[in-house]
Amino acid sequence: MNSLILDTEVQLFINKHLYDDPVKLILKGSPFPEVSAQELAEQIISKKKCKTKLPTWFVTDKIYYPNKLNIEQTSSEITAKYKADLIYGDNLLDITGGFGVDDLAFAERFSKVLHCEIDKELSEIVAHNYKRLGVNNIKTIADNGLNYLARSKEKFDWIYSDPSRRNKTKERVFLLKDCLPDIPENLDLLFEHADQILIKVSPVLDISSTISELKSAYEIHVLAVNNEVKELLFLLKKDYSGQILIKTINIKKDTNEVFQSIYNSSYEPTYFLPESYLYEPNPAILKAGLFNEVSNQLNIHKLHSNSHLYTSRNLTEFPGRRFRILQITPYDKKQLKRLIPSKKANITVRNFPETVAQIRKRTGFKEGGDLYLFFTTDLNNKHVVLICEKVIQK
Repeated sequence: MNSLILDTEVQLFINKHLYDDPVKLILKGSPFPEVSAQELAEQIISKKKCKTKLPTWFVTDKIYYPNKLNIEQTSSEITAKYKADLIYGDNLLDITGGFGVDDLAFAERFSKVLHCEIDKELSEIVAHNYKRLGVNNIKTIADNGLNYLARSKEKFDWIYSDPSRRNKTKERVFLLKDCLPDIPENLDLLFEHADQILIKVSPVLDISSTISELKSAYEIHVLAVNNEVKELLFLLKKDYSGQILIKTINIKKDTNEVFQSIYNSSYEPTYFLPESYLYEPNPAILKAGLFNEVSNQLNIHKLHSNSHLYTSRNLTEFPGRRFRILQITPYDKKQLKRLIPSKKANITVRNFPETVAQIRKRTGFKEGGDLYLFFTTDLNNKHVVLICEKVIQK
C-alpha cells in the first residue's frame, strides 16, 4: 500500500481523470515521482467501478482502492445489506474478509466484527478505509481465517465466509469443496467456534451439490438484483438435519420480488394450454428450480413440463414478467410476417428447437418494439408462438 496515493494532490488528480482512458494515462506517465502511472490507473479503474456498486466508498474522501479483481469479486452494498439483515448478534468472524463490504454491513448488526484477510496489503487497505468510513467496531486481522480459528478459543455468534471461486491455479471452479478455503473440509473447525454459519457462494455453483457438501443448511437464499442472480446464501446451524427453506429474492428499483418454498417439496404443477395471460419467472426462481411450486402456490398452469412458462385466465401478481396473450399461432415464417408487418419484436425461446439468433435470421425480425414473442412448446408437444404485450407491475 503506497500511502502517498492518499496525498491531496494525488487524490485531486485521480478525481479529475476518473473518466479518462487509463491506457492513455499510463502512456503519458505520472506527474508524481513517488506514485507510478500504473498505480494511478489502478486507483482510477477501481474507483470508477465503485460508483454504483459501492456508492458509500465512492463518495468518501481518501478511500484507498485495491486492484479491480478485488472490486469485481466483492459484494455490492445492496447485497451486503441483504445479508446483514438476515443475522445479528454480539460478535461475528469473517474468515475471508476481502475488501470488507459485507463486514461494514454486519457492523451495524453486531457489536464486534473480526475481519480476517490473508492478503496483508489488502488487510491494510481495509483497515485504512474503515477509519475513513468512521467505523470503530471492526477489527482487521492480516491472517488466514482458518489458521486464526485453529489458534483461537473464542466463540462467535456467527461465522461468515465468501470462499474464492478460483483454485490455486486461478481456474474457475464449480464445486464448493474446490473453492478456497475448502469450507466442507473445515466445517468441524467452524462449528467448534460458532453454532451458526453464513456462506456466500457464486450463482454458478449447483444448489443440490452444495447442500450435500454442507449437510447442515437450514435456509438457502437465491439473491438477484435487477433480474441478475448475484449470490447464493447458505445459512447453517450446528447438527441441523430438518427441512430446508429456499427463498428467492429479486431486488428491483421499486420493489422486491420474493418467493419461497421448502427445498425438494412434493408439489405437483397443473398443465394447461395458453389462456389469457403468460408468466415468465425471474432468474432467481429459475436458479432455485422452484418450477412446480410456482404453479401450485400461485394457482397458475405450466405450458409444458420443460417450458417453465405459466398461464392463467385471470391476471395475478407474479415474481417475474407478466404478459397479455394477444394471439397464438404455429411457428410459420410467412404467417408471422403477416401478423407482424413491422418485423420488429422482442423474442424469447423456452423449450424450443431454435435459438433467438436462428429465428431472427429466418424471419428477418429486428429487436425492439412493444410486442413480445415467446417461441415454446405446449402440453401437446406442438411448437407455438405466443404473441404478447407486457403487463406492467403496479
